[in-house]
Amino acid sequence: MIRTPLLTFTPRGIYCPDGDFYIDPHRAVPRALVTHGHSDHAYRGHDSYLCTQAALPVIRHRLGRIAAEGLPYGQSRQIGAVAVSFHPAGHVPGSAQIRVERAGEVWVVSGDYKTEADGLCEAFIPIRCHTFITECTFGLPIFQWQPEAEILQRIAGWWARNAAQGRISILAAYSFGKAQRLMAGIPPQGPIHTHPAVEDVTEILRAQGYQLPPTHRISGQPVPRDALVIAPPNVLGNDWAHPLTPYSSGFASGWMALTARRKGLEAVFTLSDHADWPGLNAAIRATEATRVFVTHGYTQPFRRWLESQGYDAGIVQ
Repeated sequence: MIRTPLLTFTPRGIYCPDGDFYIDPHRAVPRALVTHGHSDHAYRGHDSYLCTQAALPVIRHRLGRIAAEGLPYGQSRQIGAVAVSFHPAGHVPGSAQIRVERAGEVWVVSGDYKTEADGLCEAFIPIRCHTFITECTFGLPIFQWQPEAEILQRIAGWWARNAAQGRISILAAYSFGKAQRLMAGIPPQGPIHTHPAVEDVTEILRAQGYQLPPTHRISGQPVPRDALVIAPPNVLGNDWAHPLTPYSSGFASGWMALTARRKGLEAVFTLSDHADWPGLNAAIRATEATRVFVTHGYTQPFRRWLESQGYDAGIVQ
């Protein structure tokens, strides 16, 4: 008997026929398994959601009233003819890889992941499988990250220099994950103030038990000149930042590795929540998978690279 593939690729997203669910679907579906709470993975409109317990509070905050359930990491759930479980991805707090098994055949969907532990979110754990579906956001050899501690020291130095000159430091970072990683890891130089979008998520994560330093929501009150302000990237250059003048602006992102992304910025820090080129390759090797599908990034060159390394490689269509 010819069996259907364990996972298939459809216009709505990755689909499991034997479990009748989708993984990180980007169109409305009856049942969605979601790797984490970023908006390009957790979409509105599904009838039901399943994610990790740690991811659920942020997903509820972002999506509103939804039918959703959270599972602990590593706990198996039978759905139809398959067993599913969630395993740490190291991307942001609560993020997961999703393992799907049927009659001994195992596929793993990585979601977004990074292999360097950051001390805040649950560290990436490679999961042995036959087929690995991996992101490749930074799937080119030019993307090779410096150690996190070095980047955080550079940010601390920039913050200290600005404070000595009487300028507030505005650091742009994504409001979920990167912002909290920064506030938890930068050596203290003064008070940390946050944009409301950042503080909303920070309060949720702090209530879950993630270890985060004291922060102050910006809501019209004066901000000290020696403060670090963490805000979403869209505030750079707009009216929201004007009351904080004089200030110095910086941006922390893996994309700062590209010169073209640095225009108009006073300070840039290459710090990513995704695996770099060595991290992607190390993660794939650790799964011991023989077949690899790539998605979310430099899919064509990364697929060709994997084929040259002997993998049966394809692209999630």
